[in-house]
Amino acid sequence: MKKYHFPLVILMLLWLVAPAWGQQFKVLVYTSPDRWHDPTIPVAMQEFREMALKHHFELAWAQKDGNAKTTDPFSDEYLKQFKVVVFLHSRGYDLSAKQMESFKRFIRNGGGFVGIHAPAANKGQQEWFQKLIGRVFTDHPEEQTAVMNVQDRNFPATMHLPEKWVWTDEWYSFGEAFNKNLKLLMTVDEKTYDPDRTWNNPNRKTAMGKFHPISWYHEYDGGRSFYTALGHIPAAYKDPWFLAHIYGGIYWAATGLGVPK
Repeated sequence: MKKYHFPLVILMLLWLVAPAWGQQFKVLVYTSPDRWHDPTIPVAMQEFREMALKHHFELAWAQKDGNAKTTDPFSDEYLKQFKVVVFLHSRGYDLSAKQMESFKRFIRNGGGFVGIHAPAANKGQQEWFQKLIGRVFTDHPEEQTAVMNVQDRNFPATMHLPEKWVWTDEWYSFGEAFNKNLKLLMTVDEKTYDPDRTWNNPNRKTAMGKFHPISWYHEYDGGRSFYTALGHIPAAYKDPWFLAHIYGGIYWAATGLGVPK
């Protein structure tokens, strides 16, 4: 996957989806334009707005853009109002060095992180961000239907799911975990799709083998981190099970609740 650099200018879009008073917590969703995920972001953000209304939290949206100059969402002052930052198809290298330092302080002060799909595509990113995600993307085949195995149903992002879940997506492969603290939630069964179906390129291999993780969570550097590799296709954000999967991760990242002690 080719790395693209965008101007370090931010367009801030704030949706007050319900009166601010009495809401559970506040969530910042951060997106970055690129040719792979541009069709997905507007669909996803509409569903995030509905999710915020349904689950009674306040939502803000920040997007990297070259056409507007507004408040920097990755400053200490701005981040302190949020419990969770969601990276929706954005990567660590989308932030400047100064923004990354503020984001580190947010996590170290107990902030929550949710990564959806593309944040794991962080080759060359500094190790701190790679460890926040937990693994690094290596490659993916063409979009296909496959069967996932839910490994842990004692977590808010998977409590509602069946033991096996048929799903269509862009199946990321990953390198080794950065630490033993990652708690596995879901794997994909490579026998149920062709992991080496890569645009008629016989030299491009994406299979991981028997163990192919898809979603996990962990505590990291003072904060909480949830990651799912799902969500490449726009239609995914119309699926109630997938949206409940995402919200379960947000809820835990914001509160630390819902996990057996």
